[in-house]
Amino acid sequence: MTSPNYAGNIIVNLAGLPEFLRKPILHKRLAEFFSMTQEDQKEIINNALQAGPTIQFDKFSILFKTWLEILCNLSEEQRIIMFSRYINEITSHPEKLIVFNLDGIFEIYMSLSVDQRSILSATIKKIIKTFDEKDRKKLYMIIPEMVKNEMDI
Repeated sequence: MTSPNYAGNIIVNLAGLPEFLRKPILHKRLAEFFSMTQEDQKEIINNALQAGPTIQFDKFSILFKTWLEILCNLSEEQRIIMFSRYINEITSHPEKLIVFNLDGIFEIYMSLSVDQRSILSATIKKIIKTFDEKDRKKLYMIIPEMVKNEMDI
């Protein structure tokens, strides 16, 4: 028997809200994330990585784009924390990324403004530079070629 997909249900409900409600709610949840312990942050990330592929992509894409837009408006320190947690989890468990629609996720990223993409890619590059050679190689194997080319990593 599988456990209920609470994280997935929350994501679907949040994605279904109009932007004027979705953005402030997601922004508040992100602010709460940074006040959590690393253990709680890891649990949240694991729930999101588990729930993401189970959600209809049209619903997922709405929320993912909002998430990226909000991250662009946070401090670089907060973006580094958020992306580092996700990248570390994906590097440790690449199978969690394989089940995602990576082409669709890349399209969402490309739908952001040039400035937003620049902000996000600069943060991700900075994080990757902190990795040791072994983890960097692992990550390069996971990242699709089109993403590496676009972000110049």
